[in-house]
Order: sequence, then C-alpha cells, then structure tokens
Amino acid sequence: MRKIDKSIFTRVNYAHRGLHDIKNGIPENSLAAFRLSAEAGYGTEFDIQLSRDGQVVVFHDDNLKRVCGVDARVDSLDYDELKKLRLLGTDEYIPLFTEVLDVFRGTTAPLIVELKTGRRNDELCDKAIKILSGFDGNFCIESFNPFIVNRFRKKAPHICRGQLASEISDYIPEQKKIVASLLSSCRFSFMNKPDFIAYKNVPLPKHVKKLMKKGTMLFTWTSRTPDVDQKYSDGVIFENYRPNPKY
Repeated sequence: MRKIDKSIFTRVNYAHRGLHDIKNGIPENSLAAFRLSAEAGYGTEFDIQLSRDGQVVVFHDDNLKRVCGVDARVDSLDYDELKKLRLLGTDEYIPLFTEVLDVFRGTTAPLIVELKTGRRNDELCDKAIKILSGFDGNFCIESFNPFIVNRFRKKAPHICRGQLASEISDYIPEQKKIVASLLSSCRFSFMNKPDFIAYKNVPLPKHVKKLMKKGTMLFTWTSRTPDVDQKYSDGVIFENYRPNPKY
C-alpha cells in the first residue's frame, strides 16, 4: 500500500489561481501571479485543461469570454491562437502547464493542480501525469470529476489525489438532483479513494465528515476573508488577502 506524506500538504495556505491582484495588473492563473505566490512561499492552486491541438494550458473557465473577452471554448482554439489573447486586459497570456511548473522549480511549497472536466478527460489525465513525472516539486491533483480522480488512482497511484466538491445547489441544473447529491456528498470515494476532500467553505455533509474520521484530509475553498475556521481544515485555498504561508 502506498503512503502519502500528509505533512507536505497540511497546515498550508494555498493561493487560489496564484497570488493574483487585478487592481495591480496581476490576473488569475498568470505567470505573474504564480511568481508572486512562489516568492511569498505560499502553496498554490491552479487549473489545467486542453487546447484544441492538445496542449495542456492553465486556465479556469471553459469559455474565454470572462477573462479574455472572446466568446469561444478553450478547447476550440489551438494554443498559438490562445497565446495571442490577454488575461483581463493585462499583458499576461494563457500559460502552458510546463511554463507554470517551471516557475515553481526549486521551491518546496506544495501545488494543487485542478484538472477541469472537458471533452477529452483521459487525454488530459495522461498528459498531466507525463508532465508531472518530470517535476521534482511537491504537488497533488484534484478534480470535481470523480472519474478523473479515479484515473489517477489507476494510472498514477503514487500521486496524492483529491476530490473537489460543493453544496448540492452548485451542481444544479447541470446535474439531476440525485447525481448532484452523490457528487456533493463525495459518494464516489469508494471508487477513487481520495487522499483529501477539497470542499467549499460551507457546512459539510455527514458522509464527508465520516471520511475525515477515517483519515481523509480536508481542504477548504475559497476563503476570501481571514476568518476560516482552521481547526478542522488541513489546508485553506484563499484569495484577496495574504495570510501566513503556514498555520
């Protein structure tokens, strides 16, 4: 049985999509935000997905409109096209996963890599595993999609993995109520066996509390004020303020 050194990931504050500050021209999921996070010693959380030509890029939304002003899906454009776009009106561009990892080489603060659900989930997983195999820093992965988490359990069981989850209302209307309930309560944990649950900063379902009693770590997202109860959280994903890197 594999053993995960949980001390690497616990009692850490993770900068959500980097240490972004758009008022000062530093957008989310940008190389500038990641450099600031690395320099400050924070853990860092960010999102990856595929471009049309199969490049692994760091970007959160499925659609480019909110951040880049273009009404198109990320996976509908080749990376050469994506790189020409700018993040929230700044000079920053959509970086490759490999570029972001290069920012954190030589650092020890852990990374949380979120894999977004898309049209080619298996391809994203397999490419992420290959890229991460060449990175010597501390990292774990997470996803809202329990089958993505399960693919890591099967293909890369040595990698620490987490199940992202939220309250039922966040899954509706995209999911039917029964499916939303299963996802919200992390009922697929019997299958993908996550090392941690990353749960929205709301009251936890009973099943998640049961998982915690069995040793599953709990990360809380996304804290926007320094009042999160850290007594029960192993890690806090934050933005819009600057806590101590560790607590």
